[in-house]
Amino acid sequence: RHPLATFFHLFFRVSAIVTYLFCDWFSNSFVACFVTILLLLSFDFWSVKNVTGRLLVGLRWWNQIDEDGKSHWVFEAKRVSTIAASTEAEARIFWLGLIICPAIWTLFLFSTLFSLKLKWLALVIAGISLQAANLYGYIHCKLGGQKTISRVTSRLFGTGDVPQRQSRRISEDGTEEHGKTVPR
Repeated sequence: RHPLATFFHLFFRVSAIVTYLFCDWFSNSFVACFVTILLLLSFDFWSVKNVTGRLLVGLRWWNQIDEDGKSHWVFEAKRVSTIAASTEAEARIFWLGLIICPAIWTLFLFSTLFSLKLKWLALVIAGISLQAANLYGYIHCKLGGQKTISRVTSRLFGTGDVPQRQSRRISEDGTEEHGKTVPR
């Protein structure tokens, strides 16, 4: 069990949302609010991507660039037997936090647009971007880097004619890596 990881998985996310909602009550400085919320969003992105995803659900993703300057996305999923220490409740908390918070930031986007508080628009877009990037990465890990996700995204974005290579590797520690490389 990982209670500390579960706490920090939600702490930075909820803190950023609460700070966004109530920052005007505590401070008149737009810059102080903006920087505080952006720091909370950045801490959340880093902790979810590098710590809580690995501990709570056994998933990890990253990008590496080889000597030729080509970008390689690696999506890693531990086998089920190796993540037996994490509980079903922790996994549920992880996925709910990962899905609900970008939806809340999307609501903030519409709220910002309709209330014409356009100075907050950059911050809301940053919140959506950081949290959606983690959501996309972990969905890709969960689906195992299968070709189905590339088919779905190619239909969605109209890039079906671009061939992409998929690589799959199992390392010594029992993790299964799925890498997608840039087409040549």
